[in-house]
Amino acid sequence: MKRTILTICAAGCLFFAKAQFAVDYLAAADRYYNKGDYYSAAVYYEKFLGQDGKKRTMQEFTPYTAQRMAKKPSTKLSSKEEATLRLAESYRLLHYPAKAEPYYQQALLFGKEKYPLVYYYYGTTERALGKYDEAGKSFNSFLEMYKQDDGFATDAKRELLDLDFIQQQLKKDISLYAVSKSVRLNDSGANYAPVWVGNDTLLFTSTRTITPTVGSKHVNRIYQAVYKDDSVGQVTKMDIPQLQDAHQGVISAMPGGKTIFLTRWAIKEGKKTSAIYTSSKSTNGWSSPVALDSMINVPGSSAQQPFVMPDGKHLFYASNRAGGLGGFDIWCATLDDSGKVMSTVNCGSIINSVDDEQAPYYYAPLGALVFATNGKTGMGGFDLFYSKGNIGHWAEPVNFGYPVNSVKDDIYFAAKGSTKDILADAIISSDRASACCLDLFSVRRQIPLKKITGQVVYCGSTTPAVGSAVSIADSATGQVIAVKTVGNDGSYTLTTEDYKPLKLTASLAGYTPDSLQFSVPADEENVYVSNNRGMCVSKTITTTDSMPETGKSSPGSSLEIGRSIVLKNVYFDVDKSDPLPSSYPSLDTLILLLNQYPSIHIEIGGYTDSKASVEHNIKLSQARAAAVVKYLMGKGIAEERLVAKGYGESAPVAPNTNADGTDSPTGRQQNRRTEFKILSK
Repeated sequence: MKRTILTICAAGCLFFAKAQFAVDYLAAADRYYNKGDYYSAAVYYEKFLGQDGKKRTMQEFTPYTAQRMAKKPSTKLSSKEEATLRLAESYRLLHYPAKAEPYYQQALLFGKEKYPLVYYYYGTTERALGKYDEAGKSFNSFLEMYKQDDGFATDAKRELLDLDFIQQQLKKDISLYAVSKSVRLNDSGANYAPVWVGNDTLLFTSTRTITPTVGSKHVNRIYQAVYKDDSVGQVTKMDIPQLQDAHQGVISAMPGGKTIFLTRWAIKEGKKTSAIYTSSKSTNGWSSPVALDSMINVPGSSAQQPFVMPDGKHLFYASNRAGGLGGFDIWCATLDDSGKVMSTVNCGSIINSVDDEQAPYYYAPLGALVFATNGKTGMGGFDLFYSKGNIGHWAEPVNFGYPVNSVKDDIYFAAKGSTKDILADAIISSDRASACCLDLFSVRRQIPLKKITGQVVYCGSTTPAVGSAVSIADSATGQVIAVKTVGNDGSYTLTTEDYKPLKLTASLAGYTPDSLQFSVPADEENVYVSNNRGMCVSKTITTTDSMPETGKSSPGSSLEIGRSIVLKNVYFDVDKSDPLPSSYPSLDTLILLLNQYPSIHIEIGGYTDSKASVEHNIKLSQARAAAVVKYLMGKGIAEERLVAKGYGESAPVAPNTNADGTDSPTGRQQNRRTEFKILSK
């Protein structure tokens, strides 16, 4: 009897001990969840829910974005339903969709009226796992039952657009791309935010463990890798003073690399707060980082992810300060010569959305601002976009598309090189190949030169104009990119990178040139571009033929004294005075006119736009006019019939700037011209 009683007591004690353990696990899980420590919360929620009796391990979480809690801390313990949902939320906030999915599946059974957001978050998890059809059904189910017109409804609608975009992108031919995870740069934990200092040193941020000591995990620090012959050398921690257990990284350097801007942040009570600091290097090493003033680090908000423009005069950064469009926005600050912030402005609605824009970067050869956003149609999570332009004047952002972006988070970008192809040699951060964390990936794209094809014929016929020369020039600058003589069938093929808009000109001695404006399509990977319009040349210089300069008026009655006529298709290299060979057909046409009317005397007038100083433009235009006169004299035109005159920028025929103060490439092109004027006949 005693043995039976003892057995019952032991069993009861064991039951109550297990129950107490369960309560302790749940209390610990709730406490960690309310503090925003989702890693620890997930461990204890799993212990409470009794998924298995084994010690559970998981990879480090991704530390690059602020986490937000839906509920305030509470002393009341969660129910089993709430614990299941919180476990799913913890894994989602740790960017661990494979772990989150089964718990969201369980939460779907708890009732959509009680937990309406479960369908939304379950859809984002399915999308991150590549289950696009299932994700679409979840988002549609959410929208059918969710009657509030708020950010969740808006985001669900955008997610449906994202799913369409994803499936279009995945059909894309990616044979031009090579995307690979960097074995030498990546280590355990997160590795992200690459930035080049010079051509051989890469700085980045990582949570890799330096030493196996308590508190060494999950701390973000700055590392550097020195490249040699395009290969990664040893990776070492930068010796920049860092507060104990504080996060530090996402760095950018002033020109010369002696002064850097960096981000410091902490997570308390589930809220991330960050600020931008600066540090300088001397013979004693890097100085202790000092926070920028309240012009950047506004009290009550966060600033992060600095990027210094190549000129050292502007600083891009992300902030959720007041005055933005919502969430984190991209801002731009003006710096003086010492790197001190003088002013700051929001980059505007072209760049920013009501959601988050982060990780700004500027690629100078293309003139493009690169950033990550979760507020525009993309492949899901954060996608990388680029916008061409300059500060205050940005074009509509373009999604880099697949395979630069993935269905998970793609954030932070760096490129080196001088080509206009921004993806020729780039590094990005992405968690596409990880269960939870960002890694560094190399992106290389080989874009063949674009081939522009067409045919030149004699006007009014289909007969090939054999011997014609076809040139292609940048319409904005007049710079000739390529010249090609047509084949026996009048056909031609010209190659170019990504100049647009372009001007094509077909010319043949004794014939009126034909020209047209032509744009290379926005699709950078489209190789062949056909000129369907075609071009033709027509015989010139009779009393009834058209003037080569205008293509409309008749010369016999139009050679009026004092009348100026633009010589079209006369080109010069930037800041040079000698006419390019592509100008000769037009100048030769003028020679034919002068030979036909031997009694006329003309002035060659040179004109510029308003760039550079007045004195420089007068000097340059005079030199160009003189060079044209020299060419005409070399072809037998008597010197006494010719006068060279440089007018500089004094007689524009179009505005050099638009009404809003922006530059007008079209107007400047019209003002950079060569004219001839009849002086006597």
